[in-house]
Formats: sequence, C-alpha cells, structure tokens
Amino acid sequence: MIRRIWRNFSRFWEADRGLTAFLVLLVTGMFVVPVAIQERPVARFVGDVVFSLFLVTGAWAVSRRRFTAVLVSVSAAAALAVRWTARLAPSLDLAAWTTASSLVTEAFLTAIVLARVFQRGRINRQRIEGAVAAYLLLGVTWADAYALVALSAPGAFAGVGAVGSHREFLYFSVVTLTTVGYGDITPVVPVARALANVEALIGQLYPAILLARLVSLEAAWSGRDDAGPGDAP
Repeated sequence: MIRRIWRNFSRFWEADRGLTAFLVLLVTGMFVVPVAIQERPVARFVGDVVFSLFLVTGAWAVSRRRFTAVLVSVSAAAALAVRWTARLAPSLDLAAWTTASSLVTEAFLTAIVLARVFQRGRINRQRIEGAVAAYLLLGVTWADAYALVALSAPGAFAGVGAVGSHREFLYFSVVTLTTVGYGDITPVVPVARALANVEALIGQLYPAILLARLVSLEAAWSGRDDAGPGDAP
C-alpha cells in the first residue's frame, strides 16, 4: 500500500500533466477549501499530509543529489511532527514553530516546482501551469512569513487582530504579490514592511524573468529540432 502511494506520487512528478494537477490542487487549497470548510482540523491534517508527500516525492524525483532529497524529506517529517504536537498541545511557541516549518516546506516545494518547470525539453502548457503554481506558492510562503512576524510581534499589521489568521495573511500576501494593495491591511513594524516590499518586487520581476527564461528554453529546443544531421557539431 505504501509503495503504491509512493509510486503514484513519483509518477506525478515524472509527467508534465502532474504540474497541471498540482496547480488545480493548489488553487483549490488556497481559494476553495478555506471558504467551503473553514479551518476544520481534519481538513488541515489531510492537507498537511498531501503536501508533505508532494514535497518528499518531488525532491527525490527532481533533485540530482541524494543529500538534497534526504534533507527535504527530513524537513517534511519534522514539519509534520511539529504540526501534530501543536494540535495535541496548543501554545503560542508551538504555533510559531508550526508556521516556521510550513514556511520552510513551502519554500522547498516552490524550488522543486521551478526545477521541474525549467528542466530541459520543449515548453508546453503543463510547464507554464507549473510556473503559475510556483507563483501562487510564493504567495503562500509569504503569507506564513507574515504570520510568523505577527506571532513574534503582535500588532505588526494594522487591519487584523493582535495576531491575525492565516486566511487574512494569505489575502494580504496575494494582493501584495500582485501589487493590488487595497490598503485594508498594512504592515506597521519594519520587518513586516521589508517583507511586503520584497514580495511586491518579486511580483513584478517574476513574470518578466519567467517569460525570458521560458522563451530561451523554447528557442534552444526549437534550434535543436531545426538542426539537421549535417548541422550537428
């Protein structure tokens, strides 16, 4: 049973269509689940397990170094352990550790998705959708960074409660990443403002850099296809 699940998740990363499925799951988890089932513990636990499996199998499928894959696997296991402990014995300190572990997990997962997108080969619709998924993951990662700041310095954001909720910070992160900036939630302390500035810059630079990289990869691949046997070096 465990081997079958592992094989299925590994195949997920090997096929380009897995990036499409990951984007659908990510959009569902970000925009549908919080509205439909709120913050139910069972749903959050299932989400934690599923994303940890994505992280571990993705690391082993994409990484060329075994050390990196092992490091990511240990990180994912530690993140799950911290989250379980926080649910069994809730405390402010454990909430901060849970948020920090989620941030690390999401950062690793973003790197894995981008590595999959930028692998050699023809650029297709699925790989573009993977790039969109990485863009959304940046928003999720920054949401946890904001939550961590709020836990460390209550009142760091105006427009939310003393600590704030993950949904509020996810909303703030998305409007900052897309540089919409409604102004209903604003960073107050210097660290929060610095994070918001960096996210806004990434929101502007990511599409331009991504487009340039994808175009160069497609041009290189098309050039290889156009070269005949006599043109090979």
